[in-house]
Amino acid sequence: MKTADIIVAYPGSSDNLNALKAFMNSLNIKFEVTPSKESPYNKDFVNKILEGEKAIKEGKGTRISIEELDDLWK
Repeated sequence: MKTADIIVAYPGSSDNLNALKAFMNSLNIKFEVTPSKESPYNKDFVNKILEGEKAIKEGKGTRISIEELDDLWK
């Protein structure tokens, strides 16, 4: 017997995911796990990091020598 019903679950932790997998396996229910496409990082933060990496590749970064670094913290 087939059913058209689909259940979507959002386990909040790896422990919950493992428990769901064990439960589904114990009932011989076929399932698949699809990795989340959402990043755990704030989009603005990621964009700033990517912009910084691009600037470095374009030679727009600032180099600080070890001596200057010591002076920076004084």
